[in-house]
Amino acid sequence: MMPKQVVILGATGSIGCSTLDVVAQHPELYQVLALTGGKRVDVLLQQCIQFRPRFAALTDAADAAELRRQLQQAGVKTEVFSGAQALADLAAHPDADIVMAAIVGAAGLLPTLAAVKAGKTVLLANKEALVMSGELFIRAVQQHGATLLPIDSEHNAIFQCLPATLQQHCYQSQLAGAGIAKILLTGSGGPFRQKPLTEFDLITPEQAVAHPNWSMGKKISVDSATMMNKGLEFIEARWLFNCAVSDIQVVIHPQSIIHSMVQYTDGSVLAQLGNPDMRTPIAHALAFPERIASNVKPLNFFDVPAFTFEAPDYGRYPCLLLAQQACAAGQGATTALNAANEIAVEAFLNRQIRFPEIAALNARVLAHFSASKVAELEEILALDAQARTYSQLLLKDFV
Repeated sequence: MMPKQVVILGATGSIGCSTLDVVAQHPELYQVLALTGGKRVDVLLQQCIQFRPRFAALTDAADAAELRRQLQQAGVKTEVFSGAQALADLAAHPDADIVMAAIVGAAGLLPTLAAVKAGKTVLLANKEALVMSGELFIRAVQQHGATLLPIDSEHNAIFQCLPATLQQHCYQSQLAGAGIAKILLTGSGGPFRQKPLTEFDLITPEQAVAHPNWSMGKKISVDSATMMNKGLEFIEARWLFNCAVSDIQVVIHPQSIIHSMVQYTDGSVLAQLGNPDMRTPIAHALAFPERIASNVKPLNFFDVPAFTFEAPDYGRYPCLLLAQQACAAGQGATTALNAANEIAVEAFLNRQIRFPEIAALNARVLAHFSASKVAELEEILALDAQARTYSQLLLKDFV
């Protein structure tokens, strides 16, 4: 059997690196066709030297030229491209079998959608694709015969807890008909779960990116601290599993061992457990419906601390509430909220605003755009741009 050809969008990020780690363990099963990155030329260079993909791409032309020069010096014949269109072209390449969609933020939407329209098996780690364009995205999956497999640990856990009959097309599931009462979406609560609210103004970017359980990029780590990440996952789950807002319940589980659960109408609750390591869901999705080794340390129940669970405190996590409200309001609201949050998190990381002002900015943008109606891709991208511009204008109020 020929190895499956893999394209990794966002290869230099934490998900991309973890994917390459799993792929490296199974050279007989997977071969890297293309790698794409943002600005980290040095990381992509080393990845190309190790995995020898046919293609690589970077966002910026100057960065691509530098990568091309260094690869030539190293005797590596990888073809290097640049720009958003190059990323989309590689995602839809005729030889690609599997596309790992791991570009963080709105920048991942177009190349991920290109992979879907090319009918690829898409491993979805870019939650913004569904947050920004859920209905359009799922419609494209159905129209073009793509296979969609979730990579976020929570959504992958839910997927694994579904009946096998629902897994092939989970995005058109009829949960009630399968005896499912509720999806239980777990979250750690982040690094400030017990921090006094009176100290939130003093939180630094360094503290916010220090997640207690997971190793992630800066943006996702800040989202985890505000629990916007869980809010975005809430919206993503609504589309991935074809359910209503009332079908999803967020549960704080600080140990991050239970990655999510599915509650059935007969009283049963199925949970997926494991050490907090993204190589587990990556290996699951790469091999689905088979199983392969991921090199993740097995869970030792005698070393695991006691499991605890809490209801989310919306006074501590206002971003989570905003995301749930946006999900109920519709596609325009979730698109605008996602755009605002990207601007707010970047401003916080650049020390332009304080930690609580992330939620304050998000709330103002959501209120402004909550009634917006979008359906087509052009409308979604236009609203995304408008929300970003409005968010930038509002930043001056927080300085």
